[in-house]
Amino acid sequence: MTNNHRNHYLHLNSASARRTEPRPLQCLFLVSLICCNLLLASRFFFGFSSYINFYAAPEVETDTVLNLDSYSHGPCTSLQSNAICCDRTGYHSDICFVRGDVRTHSSSSSIFLHLPGACNDDSVTLQEESISPYTRKWDAAIKSRIPEIHLRTTSGADASLPCQVRHDVPALVFFAGGYTGNVFHDFNDGMIPLYITSHHLRRQVALVVLQYRDWWSSKYKEILAQLSDFPPIDFSNDTRTHCFPGAIVGLRYHGMLSIDASRSSENGSIRDLLHVLQDAYKPKTEVGRNPQAPNSPKLVVVSRTGTRTMENEAEVVKVGEQIGFQVEVLRPVETMPLRRMYNTLSSCDVMMGVHGAALTHFLFMRPGALFIQIVPLGVEKVARICYGEPAVAMGLRYVEYKVLPTESSLYYKYGEGDPVVKDPESFLKGRGWEVTKNVYLGGQNVSLNLDRLHEVLLGAFNHAVSEKGQK
Repeated sequence: MTNNHRNHYLHLNSASARRTEPRPLQCLFLVSLICCNLLLASRFFFGFSSYINFYAAPEVETDTVLNLDSYSHGPCTSLQSNAICCDRTGYHSDICFVRGDVRTHSSSSSIFLHLPGACNDDSVTLQEESISPYTRKWDAAIKSRIPEIHLRTTSGADASLPCQVRHDVPALVFFAGGYTGNVFHDFNDGMIPLYITSHHLRRQVALVVLQYRDWWSSKYKEILAQLSDFPPIDFSNDTRTHCFPGAIVGLRYHGMLSIDASRSSENGSIRDLLHVLQDAYKPKTEVGRNPQAPNSPKLVVVSRTGTRTMENEAEVVKVGEQIGFQVEVLRPVETMPLRRMYNTLSSCDVMMGVHGAALTHFLFMRPGALFIQIVPLGVEKVARICYGEPAVAMGLRYVEYKVLPTESSLYYKYGEGDPVVKDPESFLKGRGWEVTKNVYLGGQNVSLNLDRLHEVLLGAFNHAVSEKGQK
């Protein structure tokens, strides 16, 4: 909003205030009108209020040890209308709820809650909260790059933001910057928390995005369309005043590429998200059908460039083909449409790749398929947490191929007896993430032992053949 426009609105508001001094009968009429409007609007706000009610504690045995983040009432359970409440108890993220007449003001990075103030009640208590709506509040390395949103209440003549765009659904405000652009973070920090926070609203929610980017919106448009019936709103660049009947600011986070059913409305799980991905990417004519599968199982080898590359990839492909697989090498690039990735991986029987962000696409695999993670030296724990445990939770058969020292380029760089190679766990103790990142993630490639690999792939082939025979 330009200064001229703002001055114009301020002038109109002040002039209106002078012309319409509140009188007792007028106040009574306005209060009645507001009550009627609230009753009519309640059906639009039902989804938002159900989100608040979700945090009520379920009935449990008194001697049960409760996870307080999952089952406690929390600070926002009984949030009333025309109020702001923030839950800051989560380790990964804060989340705030605003109920009432919500209005955006992008130039001041603010969201205003306009309180009914027709009678200019001086007893109204004004609130102000600030929140960084991103799911890595613990991450000191990026904390300074996450913008704050200010939540403020206004009342009566102080409210100088006339609605320019009015919405009948609540807003969900979140940050799409940070590590966005890395597919692991796109899903772990963004899409999965967005699903957790919004899915119960049945797409009746407006997504208001901080650090909105056209490439992000284009890349994930199919998923976003499953979460909201409305185009995303670019908070920073859309300077119009958008008005909503309420807002959620921030996202819930449950864990690495996961959804905790005990903390999710309707007992949702990561498998529910898989249905969303299917609805987003699978051709409508194929949904619910089981087309005739080819006789030979399909193996997809996810290729890497730069670091943790598979130096003998061509030989690995030959081993797979000799066993009997149809082998497809998938080389993900930023410009590759996710629909193509989905079509490739949803139809495969086995996916194999070296630990890295591209393995996040295992979310596109069907439950029962087999996922082989090649685990380089020094990243066993990271590999298990990032992909191993989530793979099992989503119903995949999971196999780890742990690289031997002689299969790692670190063996030739440091020597057989160096602690980096001989005992990575002891070497890393007390050294912090940067050492893992620089030495083991950014500093090694792998060359797989073909005899070892043959045994693993033969087991995978037999599993795939057996599974096909049961269909």
